[in-house]
Amino acid sequence: PARYFDTKTTEPISFFLSGLEELLAWQPNSNDEFNVSAVPLAKRQPPLLSRRPRTLVCHDMRGGYLEDRFIQGSATRNPYVFYHWRYIDIFVYFSHHTVTIPPVVWTNAAHRNGVPVLGTFITEWTDGEKLCEAFLAGGEEAYGAVAEQLARIAQHYRFDGWLVNIENTLSAAAVGNLPLFLRDLTAQVHSAVPGGLVIWYDSVLKDGTLKWQNELNDENRIFFDACDGLFTNYNWKEEQLERTQRLAGPRQNDIYVGVDVFARGDVIGGGFDTDKSLRLIRQYGLSAAIFAPGWVYEHLGKENFLQNENRFWGSLAEYLPTHSICTLPLTTSFSLGMGTSTFLDGKDEESGPWYDLSAQDIQPLYPELQGRLSTSCCLQDAWCGGSSLQLQGTIPPGEERVAVRLFSLQMPAPPKLFLTLLYKLEGPQPDDFTVALEVTTWDSGICLEGNPTSLPEPNGRHYPRFLPAPPPGLAKLLAACHGGSHGWTSRCYELELQDCSLRDLSVIVSRQQPSLEETSFTCLLGEVRVLDMASLAASPAQVHSVTASQLWWQ
Repeated sequence: PARYFDTKTTEPISFFLSGLEELLAWQPNSNDEFNVSAVPLAKRQPPLLSRRPRTLVCHDMRGGYLEDRFIQGSATRNPYVFYHWRYIDIFVYFSHHTVTIPPVVWTNAAHRNGVPVLGTFITEWTDGEKLCEAFLAGGEEAYGAVAEQLARIAQHYRFDGWLVNIENTLSAAAVGNLPLFLRDLTAQVHSAVPGGLVIWYDSVLKDGTLKWQNELNDENRIFFDACDGLFTNYNWKEEQLERTQRLAGPRQNDIYVGVDVFARGDVIGGGFDTDKSLRLIRQYGLSAAIFAPGWVYEHLGKENFLQNENRFWGSLAEYLPTHSICTLPLTTSFSLGMGTSTFLDGKDEESGPWYDLSAQDIQPLYPELQGRLSTSCCLQDAWCGGSSLQLQGTIPPGEERVAVRLFSLQMPAPPKLFLTLLYKLEGPQPDDFTVALEVTTWDSGICLEGNPTSLPEPNGRHYPRFLPAPPPGLAKLLAACHGGSHGWTSRCYELELQDCSLRDLSVIVSRQQPSLEETSFTCLLGEVRVLDMASLAASPAQVHSVTASQLWWQ
């Protein structure tokens, strides 16, 4: 069937639903199993509902369902990818189809990085009025059926909820039932999807007129009160933020103030001035909804996309509270889910472009220090997948080393950690430098309740002990520790800790000799792993009763 499979190649594709009939007729079906997310939502700290401002990203690109619709990837050159997951809280996939089911590759990539994904339920123009009249004016049975179907769809495809966007006027009967529909949808999503969310877009008012308010006020508050959050329109002024903050009270973090990166209409700042909008939003303690950050790709072009993307998110970093990893094992090859080649064990196995966000790895922080350090993605060389993490920087005169923070961590330290690192030093004199890992900790007596944006300074710095070979029993798992290959250097370490919590994982680049000169370095990171020794000793569960279905021969 053409809904589930590409007519040219027969490959499985992600899809949307159009109109009320398709939504109400939807049933799970053996053809759509490819479209179910295979990656559970990873835990992270602080959790979504903590009391600090959040950041929502709303992805809207040329109608959606582009090359990202190919569930098993495609040979796309210079595709759009998003990888600053550590800096955001919620990802919304937006299109103008009635029911936008997020392509499963996005759900997989976001979940692996601890970010929930919302689809979009939208009605607009005259067709939207008719659709709303049919299900909202129809009473409890009619709107209850829509709420139930939307919750079932999120549960079946394993994404995390909905953005609801009613962009048309409503009759008195329809608008009267709208808050009841929102309450019903929110309750059904909460019960069907652990941690599920329903967010309302600032559009129609309580009397049914379509009039964007750019704030929370008495005209639209009834909808905010019925769900998990409000996503405001983009043409706000500072006094509207002030009023919104006052009216939202303890729920100020549930207001996602819209920022259109394309800067359409009368806005404070978009493009490379998006930071001006964020600065104001954060002054009032509100959450932000960054709409269409694909501007970087669409407006500035695909050629230098990765460079421009790092510049864009780097310019916002001071207004984006980051997230910590709180479970082990942590293992990543930094792959973006795309590449110009496919690498395995440092060797270029297959040349040619590929794009598959389901294959994106856990992404690190991307620290930038003006003129001193830049962190970027390198497609030209990798250990595994399509890319490595490139650290470029300078060690200032008289200093011996630079620390690059890759991940913040927040969990009790196990008694014994095992760590691996694969790296490659580039540039004229790679032998002038050494590369090692650093783990920082704090005493476990420090309780992390309250506001985790201002964490105390770590009070322990640990340089894990270098192991010339992996411990017995792990040799097979860690074959990579035997020296690396294709120019990559491989290192294994162990670290024993007591009564403390993990705080940061950093890479340290040091000079071999002290110097009064400034020295530049380029280091590629191919893979990092942090493993709890105790859980490694346990033997993995046996797999049995494997079945294969959906077989095509070509």
